[in-house]
Amino acid sequence: MPGVSKTTMNLKQFLLRQQVLKLYRDILRTVKDVPDENDRKYLREWAKKDFKNNAHQTDEYAIKMLIKYGEKSLNELKQSLELSHATT
Repeated sequence: MPGVSKTTMNLKQFLLRQQVLKLYRDILRTVKDVPDENDRKYLREWAKKDFKNNAHQTDEYAIKMLIKYGEKSLNELKQSLELSHATT
């Protein structure tokens, strides 16, 4: 097809990419709630580095596993923040 590059994503790839971007945004939004500035900076850098290190992934299964890992980490961070807010 003329005008279509070889890097065009199929629907599955597009949907996975959307999930990854949403997870990244959710992590950054949650990190904003971390009270300590140094911890916020560390967590932002951790997220940025982790996503950048895995940007080369093309295997659908591997990407889904990384998303699950990220969602688990995000939920743990949210729970920690809720506990810290409850004790203050």
